[in-house]
Amino acid sequence: MGEQRIIIMDSDTVTRRAMKAMLKKLGYWVVGEAGDVLQGLKLVRTRQPDLVIIDAGMPGMDELEVPQIIHEDKLAPVILLSSGQSGILEKAKDARVYALLHKPVEESVLYNTVELAMVNYQELVKLEGRVKDMQDMLEQRKLVEKAKGILMQTMGLSEGEAFRRMQKQSMNKRVSLRAVAEAVIMAHNLKT
Repeated sequence: MGEQRIIIMDSDTVTRRAMKAMLKKLGYWVVGEAGDVLQGLKLVRTRQPDLVIIDAGMPGMDELEVPQIIHEDKLAPVILLSSGQSGILEKAKDARVYALLHKPVEESVLYNTVELAMVNYQELVKLEGRVKDMQDMLEQRKLVEKAKGILMQTMGLSEGEAFRRMQKQSMNKRVSLRAVAEAVIMAHNLKT
């Protein structure tokens, strides 16, 4: 578990205190509490928590815009607290909430929900990182292929020779193969 950092956003002071006491007892570190939406968003952005727990009935929270903002900006996973509002599940899905808890919250349910939300969020972040890495690799491969084609056409080199020449330039200049390919393409575009 470690020292995961949590922010609680609830307009009810009693609920915030009870939630904070449960979280502390379970070994989490509550790094901020907010009674309103603006203060809560400011805390999330400045304190960079591992998880945010938000009451769905907070004043100023229109159609769960705060969880959406937190999700879109990739700030932290959100657990939504509900007092049984109708249609809350569909709204929570649309807002990309990681879990939904109904008040009053039991300690064992809170622990399981917090742990699952954080693990699932970390897995999503890893997957998004892999997708980005793969997109970067694909883009680099396209650039290298285009640059090889330019070298083959303008210098009469074979594909292997063009690639080796780019590799050698990459090592000599201590830059990435992508940077060499971009330079070849840019130089060719300037000539034409």
